[in-house]
Amino acid sequence: MSRVENISGCIAAAHGARLADVDVICSYPIRPYTAIMSELSRMVADGDLDAEFIHGEGEHGQLSVVYGASAAGARAYTGSSGVGVTYAMELYSPISGERLPLQMAIGNRTLDPPGDFGSEHMDALSCRDQGWIMGWASTPQEALDNTIAYYRIGEDPDVLLPQYACQDGYFVTHILAAVDIPEDAQAKEYLPPYKNHHILDPRDPMIIGAQIEPAQGPPLQYQRKNLWDAVPATVEKGWAEFEEVFGRKYDPWIENYMCDDADVVLVGQGAHMETAKKVAKKLRNLGEKVGVARVRTFRPFPTKQLQELVGNAKAVGVFDNSFSFGCATRTGPMALDVKTALYGTTNAPIVPFVGGLGGEAFTREEFFYVYKLVNDYAKSGKHPEAGQCWISPFDLEEMD
Repeated sequence: MSRVENISGCIAAAHGARLADVDVICSYPIRPYTAIMSELSRMVADGDLDAEFIHGEGEHGQLSVVYGASAAGARAYTGSSGVGVTYAMELYSPISGERLPLQMAIGNRTLDPPGDFGSEHMDALSCRDQGWIMGWASTPQEALDNTIAYYRIGEDPDVLLPQYACQDGYFVTHILAAVDIPEDAQAKEYLPPYKNHHILDPRDPMIIGAQIEPAQGPPLQYQRKNLWDAVPATVEKGWAEFEEVFGRKYDPWIENYMCDDADVVLVGQGAHMETAKKVAKKLRNLGEKVGVARVRTFRPFPTKQLQELVGNAKAVGVFDNSFSFGCATRTGPMALDVKTALYGTTNAPIVPFVGGLGGEAFTREEFFYVYKLVNDYAKSGKHPEAGQCWISPFDLEEMD
């Protein structure tokens, strides 16, 4: 039988990797993801997991190890946080281009400066165009479940892509919550053995990751673009099968929290949206028609699903837990994608704001501020000026 334990997101992700029966793990310490590897090391030492555990000499080395392991036919797992994620940047595109469905856990933290321990999504979002499947857990339970489901989706023969399994530093990685840990038999039923499209074997040598002539580049990139057209159907299939086996139901794309009749919808991802949901519930009790759309899968981005979810809203607020300095919206990547997804489908004002920078908590009071701001735009029908956004807590304090 499954069992329930109070554990952190890091420990939950480690259980997910154990249940996925990974073959090769490569670690290098950096907070806040480190506890994932500490727990996996213990599992291997205690005989709870039969895997090769390798300690890399750095993050670039970590990704190099799992790159080779996945190419050789192993189910591989690694992870990092903050500047560690960016230190391995050279490996991400070759891994996805070679279609090696390894998994990387990311415990989000801000880059330097300020390099704080708490969450900020800039580390993972710096990698959003590297061809990896990407999504966020907002609870330890989801961190475990995403780990297993992402392998199932990424290893599908029609996909064969690596995955970033993200969870917010501190707010998910270190805070305990009740987690239902499935039986090993359930995981084996859901996740078949990994079979890559080729196996790197010294008896049958091949070149992987070679440089190619310029004329070969466009066809290769076009193939990669077409490959991603097959990913959404596999994402939906993977989560439907997850519900059948484990009994937990997730929307593959966006968690719909009271959005169906909402005049104002707040869109975002990660643990701060759990706070947004608490605020929305309070506002509903006060008669305000507000909902929260928590994006679960960021790559591929759920364009159609978002259009359907917020189509009747009078205004949309977009929360970013990162900043894309100098971008068109003067805010973060989430606002860029939301505005692009909704372009031409709604006349509702789209109001961007940024919070939780440097690992700070985005509080209930700040979400109340945000709702007031977005609701004012809903009532007036006016749109923010191009490039205008609100950065908590500084700009929002001026509204008090």
